[in-house]
Amino acid sequence: MNRRLIQAAWNGDVDHLLREIDNNPSILHAVALEDSETLLHVACLAGHLNFVATVIKLRKEFSMELNQDGFTPLHIAAACGHAEIVKELLKVDLGLCLIKGKDRKIPLHLAVIKGKVEVVRELLLASLDSVECTTAQLETCLHLAVKNYQFEAFQVLIQHLKQVSKEDLLNSKDIHGNTILHLAVSMKQYEVFDFLLNGEVTKETMELNSLNKRGLTPLDMLLMFQSEAGDQEIDEILIQAGALNSENLHSLTYTDVERPSHPDRRHGNPRSPAKKLLDYFKYNNLKDSPTKVRNTLLVIVILITTATYQPALSPPGGAWQDDSIPSTGNNTISSTTNNTTATKPHTAGKAIMGTKNPIAYSIFLFANSVGFYTSIHMIHVLTAAFPLQLELQISMFAIGVTYATCMNAIAPNDYITFGFVGISIALPFGIPCITTLLRNYLKKPRNVAPETSQERV
Repeated sequence: MNRRLIQAAWNGDVDHLLREIDNNPSILHAVALEDSETLLHVACLAGHLNFVATVIKLRKEFSMELNQDGFTPLHIAAACGHAEIVKELLKVDLGLCLIKGKDRKIPLHLAVIKGKVEVVRELLLASLDSVECTTAQLETCLHLAVKNYQFEAFQVLIQHLKQVSKEDLLNSKDIHGNTILHLAVSMKQYEVFDFLLNGEVTKETMELNSLNKRGLTPLDMLLMFQSEAGDQEIDEILIQAGALNSENLHSLTYTDVERPSHPDRRHGNPRSPAKKLLDYFKYNNLKDSPTKVRNTLLVIVILITTATYQPALSPPGGAWQDDSIPSTGNNTISSTTNNTTATKPHTAGKAIMGTKNPIAYSIFLFANSVGFYTSIHMIHVLTAAFPLQLELQISMFAIGVTYATCMNAIAPNDYITFGFVGISIALPFGIPCITTLLRNYLKKPRNVAPETSQERV
């Protein structure tokens, strides 16, 4: 875009714009072809009403164009809180209110996020349907107001919903199944749920016990991390309004015949806070994407590989620093390099633990090798579709050979050496087969003995 025009738009210099157009009548057409960001975007950002009105008069279609960030001039004016410019743009077409930009956000969403209350009122009046629009994360304006701590904008939205009889939007859920009450409780926004539950909205309108995708009610969100002094007051407000946790909600949902026999609920005992905390951090296939799980597994497996490879470089208990052979004159063992005595013969570079306690060392060697080769196998599985696969396999083979060579080098006797050679050959091939067989066996359905008539009675 012409730098002089950009500067004119930023400074609101209408005279300069008109002079440029007099010199080159097609300059605005050229600007439209050169860049996605128009003079109208720049003027809306700078907040120059006269310049905006002039550009609209000359090129009305600029008001509908998205810039490189995915926003129209109305998006920018709404986010900046330029209410007069918003009114000017709406004179072009009220449908500008419903143009979806980046992340499917409309101008009202940006005005709510930034807390521009006057703009929010103008946009709500211009389009009654805009309040129903959701973002790519299925967030309504109410979700965005709560998430961004814009309580004043939240109040304006609630009053508007009451006026247009769209209070059912209060129970809308985002992509994670959270209502505005879930968000308000989890973010400890006392004023939001106090505003909702103590006057402005009838209790029949709000779904106090709606479950999100984790199976949690708003009260569960509070009890999960209840630690602050004010949480008790929040708890009381929710319970007085009729809020339940998921445990009590299930007990009301199922009859005595239908109620599942969950071990924590069999005797009517709710889960402890520690159990709830563990359940909160458990893997959830609705919440955790395969990509995140694979990345987490790769980190864990690499840590295991590093930890199990370390004994090859530094065996437990260390390695002998000298050679020692039995002396011919007595039962002691003398060192060839100094005058110290020892109880057993040994060779420099061999594992001390293997010399003094061969059985314990053999157990350690086997368990450590199982962990090492299993982690190598997991890396192979998790990176199967990665690029440069040949180079990756060569490096994995090299580190496996290095591990086997080092462990053989520090083995204190031939029995342990031969045993480790067998392990080094068997485990890389045996682990994939054994894990596959075990997985298939554990997932195989078990035959349940049919109930006798006596048991049914």
